[in-house]
Amino acid sequence: MTDAETPAPHTGELGKRLASAIVMAVLAILAVVAGGWPFVMFWTAAAVGVFWEWSTVVTAGASVRAAGIAALGLAAAAAGVGQLYVALAALAAGSAGVAGASAPRHRAWGAAGVAYAGVAVVAPVVLRRDPDFGLIAILFLFAVVWSTDVLGYFVGRAIGGPRLAPIVSPNKTWSGACGGAVGAVAAGAAVALASGAIALVPAAAVAFLLSVASQAGDLFESGVKRRFGVKDTSHVIPGHGGLMDRLDGFIAASGVAALIGIMHSGADAPARGFLFLVTGG
Repeated sequence: MTDAETPAPHTGELGKRLASAIVMAVLAILAVVAGGWPFVMFWTAAAVGVFWEWSTVVTAGASVRAAGIAALGLAAAAAGVGQLYVALAALAAGSAGVAGASAPRHRAWGAAGVAYAGVAVVAPVVLRRDPDFGLIAILFLFAVVWSTDVLGYFVGRAIGGPRLAPIVSPNKTWSGACGGAVGAVAAGAAVALASGAIALVPAAAVAFLLSVASQAGDLFESGVKRRFGVKDTSHVIPGHGGLMDRLDGFIAASGVAALIGIMHSGADAPARGFLFLVTGG
C-alpha cells in the first residue's frame, strides 16, 4: 500500500507490522527460489485466500465461493504446465459460474473477484515458469512492489501534504506516491546492476511503470472496500489486515508485467519478453 489506511501506528503495532512483512517476504522468496509446483501451490493458496476475502466483502454465498475456488484451482494447474489460454478459459468459465450463482445485484462483483484472484496466481506462475528468466523477473517484481510499499508508507507519513485520491483513500498522499515511485526505480536499478544483464535506464523505466500499476492496484482495492463499507478485508495478517490488503499492489503489477511479456514475446515466454523489454534486447 502507498500510505497507511489508518492513523500512525504505535511502536508495538509497527513492530507487529514489520514482523509480519518479514515473514511474508521470506516465504515468498523461498517459494520463488524453489520454483515449480511449490511456487504454483504458494500462489494458488494466496489466490484462494484473496477470492475468499473478496467474496466475503461482496457478501457472496458458499456456492459462489465453491465455483470460484474450483476455477482458480483449474487455472493454477493449467498455468503450471504452461497452458495459459486454458488457464484463462478456466477463469472465464469460473467468472460465469460465479455470476450465475450470485444474487443479481452482486453478479458483476462476484465475477470480477474470480478475475482479480486469477491474476494473483496466473501472472506470477506464467512469469516464473521460464527456466532462464523467471526467477529474475519475479525478484524484479518483488523489489519494485515492496519498495513502492515501504517508501510510500514512510515518506507519506513523514511529509504528508496533498491527498492522492481523497474520495477513494483519504490517507494516501502525493508525497507517498512519489516516494514509492522513487523507491521502486532505485530497487529496479539495483536488481539490474546485480543481475549484470539488465540495462539500467530501461529497468528504471519499467520499474516506474510497475510502481504506478502497483499504486493503482492499491487504490482499486481501497475503492472496493469503500464501496462495501469495510476497513480491512480480513485480519489474517497481523498489522496488515487481509491478503487483499497486502497483495493489491503485487496483483496489479504482476498482471501488467505478464501482459508486457505476452505482448512482446507471446504466451510461451512472457518472462523472457518482459525482461527483453527491460534489457532492450
